[in-house]
Amino acid sequence: MQGIPLHPALVHIPLGIALIMPLLAAVIGVALLKGWATKPMWLVVVGLQAIVLVGGLVAMNTGEDEEEVVEKVLDEKLIKEHEERAEAFVWGAGITLALGVVTLVLGPQQVGIAAMVTTLAALVTLGLGYRVGHSGGELVFKHGAASAYTGAAAGAGGVGGGSSKLPGDDDD
Repeated sequence: MQGIPLHPALVHIPLGIALIMPLLAAVIGVALLKGWATKPMWLVVVGLQAIVLVGGLVAMNTGEDEEEVVEKVLDEKLIKEHEERAEAFVWGAGITLALGVVTLVLGPQQVGIAAMVTTLAALVTLGLGYRVGHSGGELVFKHGAASAYTGAAAGAGGVGGGSSKLPGDDDD
């Protein structure tokens, strides 16, 4: 049995912020477009998106650090799928951040449109975040990844795959 893993605690930070980013970017973007806000207000979007990116990178690295432990109870294919989804999320977060930074340097005529493009990118990033979060949840709750740390028997997706025998079945 291993110690408490850091990865599950960290993944919720970038995913949680990614959840609010499309709405926040849309509200501030509309305010920029209408002239109700100035560009420095957009720094809130850029700053939070930077946290999504950095948090995603940190979560991905801690996941890689803990991969060997979880591979003892799960099929590597399941972990690889989750890892690929995490990489897509981090790329999405990075592209969204780059678009947000570009919004800061554009002139007044383009800033509103750039903010809306950034909002759409944040929405795509949220979708990617949902996919990685869902696959991580399946690893834990459907396939028994937590058993690598609790010492409990692996779930349906474990290396042993779990037993199909029901209690009381004969050994014949």
